[in-house]
Amino acid sequence: MKNPTAITLVLGATGKTGSRVASKLRAAGIGVRTAARTGADVRFDWDDSRTHAPALAGAERVYLVGPVGRIDFAGQVSAFLDQAEVAGVGHITYLSAYGVDAAPPEMATRSVELDLIGRTGLGHTILRPAWFMQNFSETFLAPVNGVIAVPTGNGAEAFIDADDIAAVASATLADPVAHVGAQYTLTGPEAITVADAAAIISRVSGTTVTHLDIDRDEWIAAAIAGGIPDEYASVLRMLTETIASGHGSRPTGDVEKVTGSAPTDFTDFAHRTAAAWSKETAR
Repeated sequence: MKNPTAITLVLGATGKTGSRVASKLRAAGIGVRTAARTGADVRFDWDDSRTHAPALAGAERVYLVGPVGRIDFAGQVSAFLDQAEVAGVGHITYLSAYGVDAAPPEMATRSVELDLIGRTGLGHTILRPAWFMQNFSETFLAPVNGVIAVPTGNGAEAFIDADDIAAVASATLADPVAHVGAQYTLTGPEAITVADAAAIISRVSGTTVTHLDIDRDEWIAAAIAGGIPDEYASVLRMLTETIASGHGSRPTGDVEKVTGSAPTDFTDFAHRTAAAWSKETAR
């Protein structure tokens, strides 16, 4: 049942999905408390447990985004979930990742899933999205000098719009009873290669963009030089190897199942985002 007076704590509220989840919940009349290290209603830092209890106070639901760029966060999240139960939180919607249900239990993201599944005092919904379309406009897949350099070969991925992830997440938080225990695999409507994406970006933006299937070790080294923690290299390797080997995400119907609307296709996303790749703003 929907409860517009419930407070929903949105972690990662300045990020790609958290900002969108908060916006959609507010538009639906749901009470929201945003949380992030800076720029949110309350300060929240995974490495400062003193910020956790104030963020949770009075919250009935939580949009849970774990620490970014790390592989050793399961213990921190488990401690946070302990606090959430004590604080009276009833439901957690957890942003996981595509394919994590098949990962070994020692992988942090899977460990958090299993932790949630095993708790009787917390309802939960698990979201497992494919790679974000916004990676092409906001982060590591954004063209640099007309080139998208990433070691994905000819492998395809059913990239998903972060707005669709937020639509599903906000639906589960607005009416958690309808989604308790659910596990949704969130994808776009078709699997395309990075070269396909580059061609679409070129067509809608008027800027020639190509895919460079860069050497994986070289790409990882560049990512680390750019600030990615060394320990995250293994994750980057796994993510890109999964796609390059032909085991990238494939379309599901879960976005439409939850929201009643088909997921955004990459061409529509590109038209909406074309300014990000214009000659004036190309990086």
